[in-house]
Amino acid sequence: MAAPAPSDPAELLRRSLESQRIHSAFLLSGPGDAPPRAALDFARGLVCSGPHPRPCETCNSCHRSQQRKPVQIDGTGKHGPPYRHIGDHADLFWVERGPTDTRVRIGQIREVQRLLRLTANEGGWRAAVIADAEWMNQEAQNALLHLLEEPPPRTCLILVAASQATLLATIRSRCQRVVFPERREMRLRGDELSEEERNLVSRLDDIGRCQLPDLLDWAEEYRGPRPTAAARVQSLLALGSDWLRERVGSSLEAEARSPRPELDAFKILTHCRKDLAQRNANPQMVAERALLAIREAVGR
Repeated sequence: MAAPAPSDPAELLRRSLESQRIHSAFLLSGPGDAPPRAALDFARGLVCSGPHPRPCETCNSCHRSQQRKPVQIDGTGKHGPPYRHIGDHADLFWVERGPTDTRVRIGQIREVQRLLRLTANEGGWRAAVIADAEWMNQEAQNALLHLLEEPPPRTCLILVAASQATLLATIRSRCQRVVFPERREMRLRGDELSEEERNLVSRLDDIGRCQLPDLLDWAEEYRGPRPTAAARVQSLLALGSDWLRERVGSSLEAEARSPRPELDAFKILTHCRKDLAQRNANPQMVAERALLAIREAVGR
């Protein structure tokens, strides 16, 4: 099993580049933009030929891997490519969901397999970043597992996920895991939230007053085109999990009661994440299950 990451995730990645002890696969997880930004920098650092810290931004490879207007990806390959290069660098690849896709498709994973088994154009490292890794279904994850079990030489696969929970244990165990922590109190109560997220936290604060019809009406707000609805439910599950963590922390500090109801609800929200990402579950039904679990935890 991969060794645990040090407390500073950026430091682990810097050390890997400096020592050139590069694992064949990394799993960067955590909320927000920090994990995908770190994945991009790490991939660019792998092909950088300049001095440390890498990417140096001065060598030829860094110039070619600099971000330009991104090519729009289509997971089906019908209206666009299933992947794009990072900048114009021939040995760096980026995979994510298309704008109308609800998952990273197995065809995209198979294309990554094909690309990484080719000889590097410049004789050095090849790397592929799979953003939205938690949105691979089990079929796509099993295909990826074949690559992780027999990685080509001098190749690096970098998975990015908001949460590791939806990924197979066999995938997690083959990756060097790098967790980007967050300050929970800032995420829930600070100014970094969008207006929609602040409204959601406020509604969660009042969920104890909601009756069953109220919860069903709330869940009905997550109807509509699945890509949009699934993304909104994902936000509900993420903020709902953080909200439950906050309650657990408060109960432990006060030593007033057992946090078991919140922990049970948190487990249900974890299963909801898996159903939404891997089983193509109906977003409205997932929202209903999550809201009922949170309400039950508050009422117990």
